[in-house]
Amino acid sequence: MMRRKNGVALLFALTVSAAMMSAGPAQAGWFGGASPPPPSVDDRTVTVIQQALDDQRYVDAGTLLDRALILGKDDVRLTFLAGELNLARGRYEAALASFKQIDAQPKFRARALEGEGIVMSLTGRTDEALPVLEAAVSADPGAWRAWNALGVIYDRGHEWIKADTAYEQAMKASGTSPLVLNNRGFSRLSQHRLDDAAADFVAALQKKPDFASARNNLRLAIAMKGEYARATEGASAADRASILNNAGFAAMARGDYPAAENLLGQAIQARGEYYSVATANLERVRGLQSGGPNRAMSDADAH
Repeated sequence: MMRRKNGVALLFALTVSAAMMSAGPAQAGWFGGASPPPPSVDDRTVTVIQQALDDQRYVDAGTLLDRALILGKDDVRLTFLAGELNLARGRYEAALASFKQIDAQPKFRARALEGEGIVMSLTGRTDEALPVLEAAVSADPGAWRAWNALGVIYDRGHEWIKADTAYEQAMKASGTSPLVLNNRGFSRLSQHRLDDAAADFVAALQKKPDFASARNNLRLAIAMKGEYARATEGASAADRASILNNAGFAAMARGDYPAAENLLGQAIQARGEYYSVATANLERVRGLQSGGPNRAMSDADAH
C-alpha cells in the first residue's frame, strides 16, 4: 500500500570536520596567558537558521550554519540545527550523530531524543525508535513530531487505539499540522474508516493546498468507496498513470477484480513505458481471479 512520503531535495552538502566539532586545547597568548574564549553565536543567528529550516530553504540554512560554526563550534544549538538539517536532507547517520552529542543536555534532551527516534523510525529501526520516542514525549509532551512518529509506528503494528491517541496528541501540540492530518488520515484509511480518512485528507489540503501526498491519499480513499471515475478525474498527464494505478489497487482491495484489471491496464498504457508497480498489481489481480495464493494485500503496491 502507498505509504507516506516527505521527500526532500538534497541541495547542499553540509560538511563539518571533526576538528570543528571538538574543542582543542587552549593556546598560550602573547603574554603567556590562556587565549580568550571564542566568540559566541548570537540568538538572532540561531533564529535565522531555524527559520530557514522551517521554510525548507536548506541551501540558505547550510550556508548560514557553516558560517556560524566557525564562530560557535561548541554551541549546542548549532549541533542541534546540524542534526535537523541533515535529517531534513536524508543524511540520517550524520543527523543521528549530532543528536546523540547533545541528548544529555537538559535543555535539548527532549528535542534530541525526538530527532534520534525519527531517524531510527525512518531507517527501519522500529524497535530502537519506540522507547526513544516514548522518552521524548515523556520529557516534553509538546514534542509533536515524536508523537507523529509514534503514530506511524503504532500503525505498522495495527495498534489502532495507540495510533489514534498519538495522532491526537500530535494534533494538539502542532496546532493541527497538515502532516499529522495526512498521517492520521492514512491510519484511518488502513482501518477502512473511509469517511474519517477523507475528512482528514481534505483538512490537510485546506491547510496546505500543494500537499501532493494528501491529495493522492484522498483519491485513494474515494477509489476505496468504488467511485473510480471521481477518484481519477482531473489527473494531469504527468500523474495520470500513478493515479490510475492507485485506483486499480483500491479496486483490487475491494475485490472488484474486473475494475482493477481495467484501471491497471489503463495505468500501464498511460505510462507509455514499462510500469513495474502497475504490472505487479495487474499480475496480482489475475492471480486472485484464477484462485491463486492469497498474498497479503499490504504486499501489493499503490504508488
